[in-house]
Amino acid sequence: MSILARPHQMPMRIMTGAFILNSGLGKIRNTEEMADGIHGTAVTAYPFLKDWEPQKFTRMLGTAEVAIGATLLTPFVPSLLAGAALTGFSAGLLGLYLKLPGMREEGGLRPTQQGIPFAKDSWLLGIGLSLVMDACSGKKRRGHH
Repeated sequence: MSILARPHQMPMRIMTGAFILNSGLGKIRNTEEMADGIHGTAVTAYPFLKDWEPQKFTRMLGTAEVAIGATLLTPFVPSLLAGAALTGFSAGLLGLYLKLPGMREEGGLRPTQQGIPFAKDSWLLGIGLSLVMDACSGKKRRGHH
């Protein structure tokens, strides 16, 4: 496994990492109203979260986002690890899209207008899987062992 991220991976790692890091920082500094909204949405899709206190849940979610964003932004974190973290996180986000009512058009996966912000998390899943697949491809590239 390569110790450093490959140069061709850095644009997607930087852009994705910065976006997720910023999102996480906003959640860490959450207000009660923000926390209630985020927690309420999460509970609708994942009922087992209902016993979590909304502000604590939102801070923990924000901390996870900061960690994933920092992992993606740090070039010496292997892409397999960064991609696996992003894949797991984005799969949970896509679960919101698949489970929340009104996100998809009847009988399919196409998003409604309301679902577009949630459907965009499919890009994160694609980026995470691409990083994992690239790291696992087994091909030796010039300058990387």
